[in-house]
Amino acid sequence: MATTDRQATTLALAHALTAAERGLAVIPLTRTKLPALRSPHRDNPAAPVCHGECGRFGHGVYDASTDARRIRELFAAAPWATGYGIACGLPPHHLIGIDLDTKSGTDSSTALRELALRHLFTIPPTVVVLTPSGGRHLWLTGPPDVAVPNSAGRLAPGIDVRGAGGYLVGPGSRTEHGVYGAAPGTAHLPPAPCPRALLRLLLPPPRAASRTGSGTSTAGHGQGLVQFVLAAHEGQRNTRLFWAACRAYENGLGPALIPALIEAARGTGLSEREARATIASAARLTRGRG
Repeated sequence: MATTDRQATTLALAHALTAAERGLAVIPLTRTKLPALRSPHRDNPAAPVCHGECGRFGHGVYDASTDARRIRELFAAAPWATGYGIACGLPPHHLIGIDLDTKSGTDSSTALRELALRHLFTIPPTVVVLTPSGGRHLWLTGPPDVAVPNSAGRLAPGIDVRGAGGYLVGPGSRTEHGVYGAAPGTAHLPPAPCPRALLRLLLPPPRAASRTGSGTSTAGHGQGLVQFVLAAHEGQRNTRLFWAACRAYENGLGPALIPALIEAARGTGLSEREARATIASAARLTRGRG
C-alpha cells in the first residue's frame, strides 16, 4: 500500500508539473480531494487572516503555483498527496470550471444543453475531464477583470461552478473513488473562452434598488452591501467585494459607497490595493452592461 501511495504521489507530481507548464497553478491534494497541507494557523483561531504571507505552506489555493521548484517543495511537504488541484480564476487563463455532476440524480448534461438553447450559446471545443463517478468538468476561460464566484446548483441542478478561490481536480489525480482523466481528444486543447451569455449566468444577478413611498431607499441597501462584505470568510473576500461593488454601481451607489466598501474589505484582511482593484473591475463590468 505504501508503495502504491508513493507511485500515486510521483504520478500526481508529474501531472501537476505538466499542468504548470501550460500556465495552470497547482496544489497537492489528498485522496479525499482536499488540499494536502493543513493550515499552519489551525491551532491559533485568533491568528490574523493569512494568505501565505507567513511564508509557510498550508493556505489552500493561495499556495498554488506554476513554478516547478515550488511545486516540488509542496509535494515534498505532502508525501501523502495522490492528486493535484488547479486553482481557478488566476492568470493567464482565469479558469472557470463547469462541473456536471451525476451523484445528484439529475441529468446535468441535459440541463446545460437546455440552458444553452434558452440563452443562445454554444460550449466551444475545450478540455473535458472525466470524473470517477461519471461526471465531467468543462474548462473555460474568463475575462481577466471578472471574478466568477463558486456556486453549487445555482446555475441548474447538478451543475457546480468553480471560479475565483476554487479549484478543479486535475486529470491524472487518484482519489478514493478512482482516477480523473481527460476525455479523448481534449487533453491538448486550450481552455476555450466562456460564451458571454453563459458568463452573465455565472455572475450573481443584479438587484434593483429598493423603493419606498418617498423615493429610492439607498442608505439601507448600501449598509447591507457593506455588511455582506464584512461577513466574508477566507476564500470569499474578493468574490463578495466584487459582487457588492457591482450591485452598488448598478444602483447608483458606487461613488458614495466606495470608501465604506474598501474599509469593510480591509476589515476582512484584504489590502487597500486589492480592494480598489476589485472595485475597479466591478465598475468596468457594470459600465459594459450599461
